[in-house]
Amino acid sequence: MTQADDRLIVALDLPDAHAGLQLAETLGDAVSFYKIGLGMLTGGGLALARELKDEHAKRVFLDMKLFDIGATVEAAVRGLARFDLDFLTVHGDPQVVRAAREGAAGSKTRILAVTILTSLDRADLDAALIKPADLGDLVIERAGRAFEAGAHGVIASAREAAAIRALPEAAGRLIVTPGVRPAGADAGDQKRIATPAAAIAAGADHIVVGRPVRQAADPRAAALAIRAEIAGA
Repeated sequence: MTQADDRLIVALDLPDAHAGLQLAETLGDAVSFYKIGLGMLTGGGLALARELKDEHAKRVFLDMKLFDIGATVEAAVRGLARFDLDFLTVHGDPQVVRAAREGAAGSKTRILAVTILTSLDRADLDAALIKPADLGDLVIERAGRAFEAGAHGVIASAREAAAIRALPEAAGRLIVTPGVRPAGADAGDQKRIATPAAAIAAGADHIVVGRPVRQAADPRAAALAIRAEIAGA
């Protein structure tokens, strides 16, 4: 039996809980941490989160990217925290982060703030009327404000991880990096990507990998290869 490295989080971006559980069973002890996102919410995602926690002793990251008025975010987080989640995402606006922290009070759930999605570039921000500035600078600014509002960590690409890690507010906080692709893997819909080793070297505490594991001919071997790359970072 191998000792899993929880710096690797595998995204269960699958249509339903049955498919997610099948992949988790295939990966076995090669992976100890899973992300469940909005795409599986109506396919039994919360039930899968509970089963992975209670029956398989896995860690779970629920990627909901919550955004609403404070009272609604607080209520939603309070309900979700009952599932004994490890990580839960909200948008990084300070008022959202503060409400989420209130909702998570008394639980072990860590609130992670989304800075700017790794699928977006400056042209996308222009289309959304986001203020003119370098995208990386905006990510770092949003991360700092989220930390000040009480976020336990942030979601950010590897390109910004080192600068975020250097922020005084980042001491003791988490950086979780999606958009990670092993060398030679297809970028898919991600625009700001990095290899596993580069992400860890830049200061990420955890990396999120989906398709390169899920779509591999041998998912377990793919996960073990990523772990080996992380270990050598």
